[in-house]
Amino acid sequence: MRIGVVAPSTPIAREAAEQVTAIAAAEFGEVELVFHPQCFVRHNHFAGPDDVRAEAFLDVANDPAFDALWFARGGYGSCRIAEQVLGRLGRAARDKTYLGYSDAGYMLAGLYAAGFGKVAHGPMPADVRRKGGQDAARRGLAWLTTSEVSALDATLRRADKAAAFNITVLSQLLGTPLQPDLSDHVLLLEDVAEYTYRTDRAMFHITSNPGVRKVAGIRLGRCTEVPQNDPDFGETEEEVVRHWCERSGIPFLGRCDIGHDADNKVVPFGTI
Repeated sequence: MRIGVVAPSTPIAREAAEQVTAIAAAEFGEVELVFHPQCFVRHNHFAGPDDVRAEAFLDVANDPAFDALWFARGGYGSCRIAEQVLGRLGRAARDKTYLGYSDAGYMLAGLYAAGFGKVAHGPMPADVRRKGGQDAARRGLAWLTTSEVSALDATLRRADKAAAFNITVLSQLLGTPLQPDLSDHVLLLEDVAEYTYRTDRAMFHITSNPGVRKVAGIRLGRCTEVPQNDPDFGETEEEVVRHWCERSGIPFLGRCDIGHDADNKVVPFGTI
């Protein structure tokens, strides 16, 4: 199996790429892991200019020699190239599996909206640098290679459709051409490094969207590294999400095991 890694957002450290490559070689002998050179390019905030990042994505996505495309890391930037990329994807791109999360959510949403059937929220190579990150890398590789059930979020059921996003990313992509049809899906959400009032504002926007109001329900993952607000917001992230679910008539279904950490589980879009 051949897995191509690209960075539509920000660059990955070579040390992280080397660590994940070593894990793949030692534990996943059937895998050839190929980091596109673009992953290490630095241009201002990004892993190369917009055109460079777009072309790298297309290089891997449209190459039938690759079985999967793995997002190197998050950060910011994929929304700047998403529409440019989606309009140029060919038949070979539709046969691939795509795995990432965080800023990759813009691309995952657009792919799913365009009818791509093998799209998932889950660990990326850069996670190897987190505490316990080798397990995250293994989980990503296990799902990409064998659709390993143990890599999945335990709340997923075969009868349900699901999708997962970073709260801030989902809030920003709603109302754009990247927004997918989430009717009857269980929507799993997580976030990182956002003030609680910003999470509250994002949930107002998310739960007000007519498309989101058609979901089967919302589950909340982890909201980590939350800055201290002054004055204190006075509610937890779960209380915030429960509040907006109640106001919008969307069922709150409880917690789930996703987030910006090494324990982040895989959530395939659609059915498992």
